[in-house]
Amino acid sequence: MTDHISSAYDRDLEGITNLIVKMGGLVEDAIIKAAQSLGERDIELAEKVRQADKAIDDLEEQINEEAARTIALRAPVSKDLRAILTVLRLAASLERIGDYAKNIAKRTSVLAEMRPVSGSDNALRRMAREVEGMLKDTLDAYVRGDAGLAEDVRQRDHEVDQMYNALFREFLTFMMEDPRNITACMHLHFVAKNIERMGDLTTNMAEQVIYLVTGEMPDEARPKGDRTSYSTGP
Repeated sequence: MTDHISSAYDRDLEGITNLIVKMGGLVEDAIIKAAQSLGERDIELAEKVRQADKAIDDLEEQINEEAARTIALRAPVSKDLRAILTVLRLAASLERIGDYAKNIAKRTSVLAEMRPVSGSDNALRRMAREVEGMLKDTLDAYVRGDAGLAEDVRQRDHEVDQMYNALFREFLTFMMEDPRNITACMHLHFVAKNIERMGDLTTNMAEQVIYLVTGEMPDEARPKGDRTSYSTGP
């Protein structure tokens, strides 16, 4: 009987894992296409990103339902319960990252009516590609149970923060040099901040993978490079 319950649980978890991987693929695609739509001022592509967010939301709901059913039927404990709780947290983070991608896509139609800010589009796309790569590696680490790869992702969040800080300083410079840049730079800063938050959520996912594999959350605080919310005193 115990073996039967264990094998049934394994099948349930495998099915939920497949849903997480599918959801992650949709979110990766949303990140890349949102940044592309912005860079190319492609309103049609931006609209596709916005519409595709429903599929991401539907998958989160399905994962939550499957996880709840598995807990009710299999009553997992210890590492098995940890695996189910990790799934729920990963799904929640993926849904939020998808929302940020959708929010970026919403800015495309607004920015399409404004003159470009020199260099910003390419910088934002590089930042988005970095986060998408982090997310891909986090999902790979989850499937493979690779805490080392998850820790690598965790450390790379610092690079995303540095990109964000550099963009933040550039936008301030552009706004001070020419007041006509203010509105566009405000929208672009909103985009950069959303990408930076995607990086934070991806890093949280990587920490959940480490917890799943090792049973412990990372002890050391991860490097944090976003200093824009801090005031600098004399």
